[in-house]
Amino acid sequence: MTELVLHNSLTRRREAFVPLDPAHVRLYVCGPTVYDLAHLGNARPVVVFDVLVRLLRRLYPRVTYVRNITDVDDKINARAAETGEPIAAITARTTADFHADMAALGALPPDEEPRATGHVAEMIALIERLIEGGHAYVAQGHVLFAVASFAEYGRLSGRSPAELIAGARVDVAPYKRDAGDFVLWKPSPPDLPGWDSPWGRGRPGWHIECSAMSWRYLGPDFDIHGGGQDLLFPHHENERAQSCCAFPGSGFARVWLHNGMLLIGGEKMSKSLGNFLTVRDLLARAPGEAVRLALLRSHYRATLDFSDALLAEARRDLDRWYRALAQAPAAPAPPPDAVTAALCDDLNTPLAIAELHRLADAALAGDAAAAASLRGAGALLGVLGADPAAWFHGGADAAAIEAAIAARLAARKARDFARADAIRAELAALGVVLEDGRGTTTWRRA
Repeated sequence: MTELVLHNSLTRRREAFVPLDPAHVRLYVCGPTVYDLAHLGNARPVVVFDVLVRLLRRLYPRVTYVRNITDVDDKINARAAETGEPIAAITARTTADFHADMAALGALPPDEEPRATGHVAEMIALIERLIEGGHAYVAQGHVLFAVASFAEYGRLSGRSPAELIAGARVDVAPYKRDAGDFVLWKPSPPDLPGWDSPWGRGRPGWHIECSAMSWRYLGPDFDIHGGGQDLLFPHHENERAQSCCAFPGSGFARVWLHNGMLLIGGEKMSKSLGNFLTVRDLLARAPGEAVRLALLRSHYRATLDFSDALLAEARRDLDRWYRALAQAPAAPAPPPDAVTAALCDDLNTPLAIAELHRLADAALAGDAAAAASLRGAGALLGVLGADPAAWFHGGADAAAIEAAIAARLAARKARDFARADAIRAELAALGVVLEDGRGTTTWRRA
């Protein structure tokens, strides 16, 4: 078996992946806070870790992939106050939107998708363990984690104590022992979600949610924890501290993976700059498969500068690959060793994509074996699952287009070239491209 090498954020180096149990690999990835449509930055980790899960399932007999839903959060509360929509309606609607958008990007559902609101009992149990161990304290209805009680605090993010306090961006409330201490539990007024607890009616802090859900489904020790680089501090640092202190002697996640940041046209995505892109926006402009491939064209740890040109390039690549599959149809074969090896090299998707281009070259020359390998390689990246005809014609009214092509052909025979050009223009406006050959006209989606 090809050795899998991953860059571990905890050690800041590439390491051979050695699972705790080779018969069962377990990973946890932070999921969405469900108060609005998913944006492109939310989609990148979903696609990246979907490729990792596909690869792990290729290498190991059993994989458990857990990705949570955060459905209790101050952002959700603020959205409900702003719009007047009930919190339950907001979280239900945006969770369904998230599922639909990620499915359109070809992401497989996780094995477990726990919701924070369904695991408050586990959160309370963890907080009680932390208090008993001297790692948390109660103050004015709040429960706070005592950062000074964990000697390794800051190791994951690589920050010094001074940087940690400066970067914590938390209120230095008078009841805190140290400025960096963070909330595990806080009081809830009657108009906000709340649960009964030993410390009064309240709700959990964000960080304890993921610690509780990963513990519930994967145990105190598991193989991989993933998420975006923006979660490295404070979220993942705090998760690690809580979990290691709640279970003395455990290591929590052994490997930490973080995908890089996303830019739009060279700038950070921002509504004020007018470059804020939701996945739904992009799906109105391009197939989800093209958006997915565009996200994979850069290495997952690199900053990704997303642009219309990048999306167009991804779409051209898919056109070429599907053309190759149509040229030399064959049943899917296992992915070739070169593609698996590329992904085993810290998920080197650009190298894997280069290998798909090589296979497409051979398939376009009529090599059916290369076409079969191309289909198998695509499955490992989560692309090329459609029928080539469906890719080129997908979503279009084929009968109406064929009728328009016949009308154009009749107009050309009658030498009514103005009418023929008008029909071509009308189809182009609908996103349909005509390609004239020797006595025939074929069409594809633009």
